[in-house]
Amino acid sequence: MPHPQPLTPEEELADAKKRLNLPLIVAICGSTRFMTEMAEADLRETEAGKIVVKPGCDMKSPHELRSDPVEAEALKVRLDDLHRAKIRLADEVLVVGDYVGDSTRAEIAYARSLGKPVRFTHPEVDPEVDPDA
Repeated sequence: MPHPQPLTPEEELADAKKRLNLPLIVAICGSTRFMTEMAEADLRETEAGKIVVKPGCDMKSPHELRSDPVEAEALKVRLDDLHRAKIRLADEVLVVGDYVGDSTRAEIAYARSLGKPVRFTHPEVDPEVDPDA
């Protein structure tokens, strides 16, 4: 009699979310220049019955936590790691804004590498869409 394969951590998480009867979790991604649009997307997704996780800090706005450039760069690394954890937790990703920079492009690639569906408020910025097609 063959032994069942142990679940991967991702499968265990999906199973736990199902057993807990959790609503879909959506991770909002995009440039922090779109924080206002992210708040609007958060509202709409929450009203649709989803749990929303999104960037909690706007690294482009001045703040005392980012006054030292070395500490600010270390904070950015920690926040990027935290956001990737939010993407792993999420069932889907929503990319907000009409611009996709390097960080957001990396988040999209990461989400897709995990098999997460990715939606866009502006589908024309999807890096996988060929503008000449």
